[in-house]
Parts: sequence; C-alpha cells; structure tokens
Amino acid sequence: MTPRRATKPARDVHDPDGVRLQKVLASAGLGSRRACEELIDTGRVSVDGEIVRELGIRVDPVKAVIHVDGLRVQLDTSLLTVALHKPAGVVATMSDPQGRPTVAEFVADRPERLFHVGRLDEDSEGLLLLTNDGELAHRLAHPSYEVPKTYVATVEGRLSQATLRQLREGVELEDGTATVDKVAVLETTPNASVVELVLHSGRNRVVRRMLEEVGHPVHRLVRTRFGPIRLGNVKPGRIRVISGTELGTLMSSVGL
Repeated sequence: MTPRRATKPARDVHDPDGVRLQKVLASAGLGSRRACEELIDTGRVSVDGEIVRELGIRVDPVKAVIHVDGLRVQLDTSLLTVALHKPAGVVATMSDPQGRPTVAEFVADRPERLFHVGRLDEDSEGLLLLTNDGELAHRLAHPSYEVPKTYVATVEGRLSQATLRQLREGVELEDGTATVDKVAVLETTPNASVVELVLHSGRNRVVRRMLEEVGHPVHRLVRTRFGPIRLGNVKPGRIRVISGTELGTLMSSVGL
C-alpha cells in the first residue's frame, strides 16, 4: 500500500468548512473514494493551481478550481455541454422569426436552458456545441482563443496544388483575407473533390465563401470537429453529453 504523504501545497488551499477533496473527486465521477485518494497521493490533483497530496484537504466544490492530470474537473452539476449533429436546413439559433426549424427543437426535452456556441450556417451540417456554461461558451467563441474547427466539404471540380496553396496563404474576401490552417484532398472524382479543412476563423459562411472564391463551389459541408471534440458517429438530429476527460480537455483547451 502506498504510504500517505502529508506534504502540504505551497499555498494553503484548505477550506475548513469545505468537503474532503477525495469525496469531491468521487462525486465528480473520477472513481471510487480510494481511487481518488490514489490520485491525490501521487500528485495528479491540483486545487487552485497548487498540487495537493494531503488527504485531509477540504475544498469548496462551488469555488475551487480542480484539475486532474492537467484537465479541469467540472464540479458544478448544474452546468451541461452537449454535442449536436445539426442537420442541413436547420437554423443555428434558439428561435427564428421566420418559423424555420432551429436547434432548440433538439434539446427541447432538456431541463437546462442551453444555447449554441458559434455559427454553423443553415445549409451546413455537423457538430454544434450547446451549453449553459457562459464562461466556456465565451471562450470557445472568442477569436483570441483561436479554437480550430474541422470541416469536410464536397466541392465542384478537382483542386490543384496551386489552389491548396492559395487557401493556406490567404483568399481575399469582401470582409478581409481568410486562410486555412490545414487543407487536404480526401477523395476525387472526375468532376468533384472531397476536401478537409481546418481553420479557426468564426466568420459567417467563411468556408463556403473561400472555396467559391477559388472556383470550387460547395455542394455539401459538414463540420466534423470543434476544438478537441469530434462529431464521431452521432446521427443527424441527435445529441450526446460531453463529460469526464472529454469535457476536461475542452475546458483546458481554452484555459479553464
């Protein structure tokens, strides 16, 4: 059995009125109480930026910022983040004055009041995040965090190496130059191509506009990844809850 060390963190993060750290971790789904004690004992847990190895530490689960292996642990059970596979023809808003289908319909049975993160135009499909975590939503959408998004586009024609280079170096649009971080051709036919693009811009319809500008109009556009979150095998119109390590990775990607 590993001996329990009593090394205290450099800064006192103990809250005498709080809850034992191992109980907080177990309640957050990190494993049994004993497994969580092992996490603490091996120095894998930090509280408010301080590595904690003392099993007697108590914390406020509402205020404490806890990381395990560098990933944030979400302690507020009232906060929820989900991944939706938005179908084409659905507006990425929670309400629409024109009466068009909206993403609100797919989370109508959830008790939480969720709102969408960023844009995904009506004609496009794929991964859209919805959450009631305001700080997470703000950071994911803010340009300064440069969260990458991955798209797979089916376009007219076959893209030349010169066109791929132009997409990387910059395409002039009416609202300024736009670039992709990465671009690769996945498949070609005599008249069409399937292209994967990674970019961090959140400008309206930017992928469609870039590809049209270089002479390859988009027939179909699917967002397959938002930061570290993948669409995976979620079917159109369905959602899945993001939790555990996946949620921790998402939060850490924007400095939470």
